[in-house]
Amino acid sequence: MEFELKILGSASATPFLDRHHTAQVLSVGGTPYLIDCGEGTQRRLLEYKLRPQRLQTIFISHLHGDHFFGLFGLLGTMNLTGRTEPLQLFGPAGLDEILTTQFRHSHTHLNFALEFTAVETTEHRLIFEDKNLTVHSLPMRHRIPCCGYLFREKPKRRRLLAAQLPAGLLPAQLTALTLGEDVRDEAGQLLALNAAVTTEPKHARSYAFCSDTLYTETLAELVHGVDLLYHEATFLDDMRERAAITHHSTARQAGLLARRAEVQRLLIGHFSSRYRDLEPLLAEAKTQFSWTSLALEGSTFSVAE
Repeated sequence: MEFELKILGSASATPFLDRHHTAQVLSVGGTPYLIDCGEGTQRRLLEYKLRPQRLQTIFISHLHGDHFFGLFGLLGTMNLTGRTEPLQLFGPAGLDEILTTQFRHSHTHLNFALEFTAVETTEHRLIFEDKNLTVHSLPMRHRIPCCGYLFREKPKRRRLLAAQLPAGLLPAQLTALTLGEDVRDEAGQLLALNAAVTTEPKHARSYAFCSDTLYTETLAELVHGVDLLYHEATFLDDMRERAAITHHSTARQAGLLARRAEVQRLLIGHFSSRYRDLEPLLAEAKTQFSWTSLALEGSTFSVAE
């Protein structure tokens, strides 16, 4: 089952050449999850052959325009192309008010249910769950309420060793083995020892999206050990005072957080338009954490089981 991240946008407030505003799609088991929806997101979805109508869930980090100005257009297109399935939307309080105002003044009447959940951006809590994964909010420190999102695959079942299984086991007994249980008959006699007929389950994968934020050491504990971490890196470290004033992070700080969190891999993005060449940002992050990549638009990052 795939677990992969597609980068649709990597710019900060001002778009620059081939860098658009923040948007990503995490695909798990064939289900896509849209994370942020900057201006032009629906065009990027089409460009990378990701069908907007397949989206069931959207997560918005905060209400600065470069992270959600594409949402109204995307919803409008879904409506025009005949969507009737409900759509779940998560984001800070106030997003529903903004959309309602846009719908009212444009006389837009959605033919599908838009189910909005306001996320408490100061807390780390479970906000969503489906058959594939759980999603927890991650508190960010930005100029306005802002949160990140932690996606974790649900624990997987143990794998059966067909050649080691005794004959005649019932489906319910096989299921019990995949859940880590031994199997006994009605008299209590052991039929199958779990450790002898199963192997460890495949790795449950994880992805943490850390949106606009000051460098925050407490995040390291919340995202500790994740397979893939995205962390904004708006500036080089020689502009850390500017980063502090605008409540952003530097590439060095992103690398430092990844090292302290002991993650497997780091992606940096949300690049300031002042940087035409992104290699210095990558090099700076790597001084703290070598397994760093640029979240370049069109790139896909896969996590193996």
